[in-house]
Amino acid sequence: MTARSPFVDLAPFYPIVPDSSWLARIVPLGVKTAQLRLKDISKRCVLAEIAASLDITRRHGCQLIVNDYWREAINLGAEFVHLGQEDLAAADLRAIKAAGLRLGISTHSEEELAIALAAGPDYVALGPIYETKLKAMAWAPQGLARITRWRALIGDLPLVAIGGITPERAPGVMAAGAQSVAVITDFLMAPDPEARVHTWVDWSREASRRTGAGTS
Repeated sequence: MTARSPFVDLAPFYPIVPDSSWLARIVPLGVKTAQLRLKDISKRCVLAEIAASLDITRRHGCQLIVNDYWREAINLGAEFVHLGQEDLAAADLRAIKAAGLRLGISTHSEEELAIALAAGPDYVALGPIYETKLKAMAWAPQGLARITRWRALIGDLPLVAIGGITPERAPGVMAAGAQSVAVITDFLMAPDPEARVHTWVDWSREASRRTGAGTS
């Protein structure tokens, strides 16, 4: 058996979508890392959505990261799961690790980062970097300096930045120490989402070439 890499190889562009229909729209455009974030749907629909999402992403060589639903991710053979702090507290980390799932964890403060690191994640996320209109946030914008701070604290562990990031802001976010930028509203609410994703994919490929890392 070939040993897997100690670190996940995330693409610089990391879109987050609300359902599998969005994955069907954007993954064929060259997206190589994506998160499925399902909200307010039945358990039956959760299973169907994750199964459909796995089918789409596997056909196109895209990493699928399932948000929150770690039990369903295990049952359906997913490879990645992402947990917020509340979900992390309630999750069975032994079961997640035993199933071989890669684990990403959200953080907003040094206290939360310490909790995340104690769980042995495969990457950590920091946000919001900039003001975001997606939802009311309990945390003020973190800024680029906080990314650099997180990079110093986590060493070589992959870092995902999220919150208000645009293609114009992304180079500065990466220069500050992020490996990937998670994006939601910038393309979901764009007049032409597919065209916006093309812009992001082009940027992601160039960023991968420059750094020699990330899935291109």
